[in-house]
Amino acid sequence: MADATFCPPDLTVFCRLDDLGLVVVGQRVSATGAVLVCRVVELHDDGFCRRCGAHGTARDSVTRRLAHEPFGWRPTTLLVRVRRYRCAGCAHVWRQDTTRAAEPRSRLSRAALRWALVALVVGHLTVARVAEALGVAWDTANDAVLAEGHRVLIGDPTRFNAAAVIGVDEHVWRHTRRGDKYVTVIIDLTPVRDGSGPARLLDMVAGRSKQVFASWLAARPKAWAGGIEVVAMDGFTASSPRPSRSCPTRSR
Repeated sequence: MADATFCPPDLTVFCRLDDLGLVVVGQRVSATGAVLVCRVVELHDDGFCRRCGAHGTARDSVTRRLAHEPFGWRPTTLLVRVRRYRCAGCAHVWRQDTTRAAEPRSRLSRAALRWALVALVVGHLTVARVAEALGVAWDTANDAVLAEGHRVLIGDPTRFNAAAVIGVDEHVWRHTRRGDKYVTVIIDLTPVRDGSGPARLLDMVAGRSKQVFASWLAARPKAWAGGIEVVAMDGFTASSPRPSRSCPTRSR
């Protein structure tokens, strides 16, 4: 073996809970899932009052339940013991900081959110399959993935950088009788033209009219829109007339 040095087995490290500020103190494994009891890694300021800064005393603890990334497609649940403190001076009560582990009021750990987003975008799994793997309801998984996807993808302003060739197309995303069935998809084709990589998704906008794309383009900075060299489009509703005189178009 190239490296025969091994560390003692550590469930905290194996489940990547050290990145979340948690330590495993117990486990229950069954055929349908695994439950890990965790405690929060104590921070130096956890015991100090958020209001007056005085030192508090431990009052009790509460348990926060979080869905975690599955291992071997077995749903993994975290039972996090969160200590509560009480200030002797102003009587304020607060909890240990668990923001490393999960967003406030979230039912999924940060690792579970990353796993779900990768499963959808890269693994092409359905929301139902993701919810099943996490052991949560469909609505819980869907809401969490939408929020995380918006924060990581749509909320990233750098995704528009270096876009010179963009493609616009329609896509049917709803197969029901009610509601708008179409979205306008905008992708960056610059890496394809330059041979540097695959296309990148820039945005999706509800609807497929010419006004949808024109409004989206008008909302972009003028300097960015002026740098667009080619807009490649199919012959659908939004492609005629030209969406903007400031952007040359080439129908494909």
